[in-house]
Amino acid sequence: MAQLPAGHVPLIRALSRWLRPASPSIDDVTWQAACAPLPWVAALEPKRRERLRPLAARFLHEKTITPLSGLELDPVQRVQLAALCCLPLLEFGEAGLRGWSQLLVYPDAFRVRRSHVDAAGVLHEWDDELAGEAWDQGPLILSWADVQADLAQPDAGFCVAVHEMAHKLDVLDGELDGTPPLPARWQREWARDFQRAYDAFCAEVDAGRETTIDPYAAEAPEEFFAVATEYHFSAPALLAEAMPQVAAHLARFYGPARPL
Repeated sequence: MAQLPAGHVPLIRALSRWLRPASPSIDDVTWQAACAPLPWVAALEPKRRERLRPLAARFLHEKTITPLSGLELDPVQRVQLAALCCLPLLEFGEAGLRGWSQLLVYPDAFRVRRSHVDAAGVLHEWDDELAGEAWDQGPLILSWADVQADLAQPDAGFCVAVHEMAHKLDVLDGELDGTPPLPARWQREWARDFQRAYDAFCAEVDAGRETTIDPYAAEAPEEFFAVATEYHFSAPALLAEAMPQVAAHLARFYGPARPL
C-alpha cells in the first residue's frame, strides 16, 4: 500500500482523532444533580471532584449496571453509583476498573447461600444477608437501600460501595489479602503496619472489648482493609485516632481524607 507523503501528516493525525472513540463524558446537569446528595463527593476539593468525573464516566462506559427484583434506576442514580464506586480510584486511576464488567443492584439486602465443610468432613450450609459483595472475577453487588442508608448517615463509618470497591482493588494483584497492588517497598511497609493493626484489633474483639471501628473488620485481613476504607471516607478522624498508621497508608493510597 502506497504511503502518503510527509506533507499529509496533519491529515493523518486528524483522521486518527476522528476514528478514535471519544472519551466518555457526563453532562453538567446530570453530574451536578448526581453529586448534590453525595456528602463524600461534596467533601472533595474541587480539583479532586473534577478528577472523579471522568472516572465515573469511564465506569458507566465499561460497566453494565443491572437493577434486580423490580428496582429501577434513572440516569442520575446510575451516575451516583458510578461516582461512589470511583471514589477509591482518585489516586489509583481507571486501572482499578480492570477485571470485571457488571454492577448488580438489589432493592434491599440480599441473601446468599453459603456452605462449608469442617475438619470432620461435615457440610454446613446457611444463608447470609448482605448489603454488598464483590466476586474475585465477577460482578460487584450492592443493596440500593443500604447505599441510601449510608448517605443518610455519611459520618457513621459505613459506605458499602467503597467497601466493595476496596475488595476489587485488593484482588488486582491476584490475592484477596488486604494488600492492593503497590510498589515493593510500600507493599512491605503496608503489610507490616496492617498486620500489626489487624492483630491488635482482633485481640480486642476476641476479648469482648467495645471497639471504635466496626468489629466486622476482624473477620479477615481483606475485610479489615475494606472496613478501614469505609472509615477513611466516612469517619477519617475516628480511623486516625484508632489506627494512625493504617489511616496514614490509606490517605496516601486514596488521597487526603476530609471530615464531613
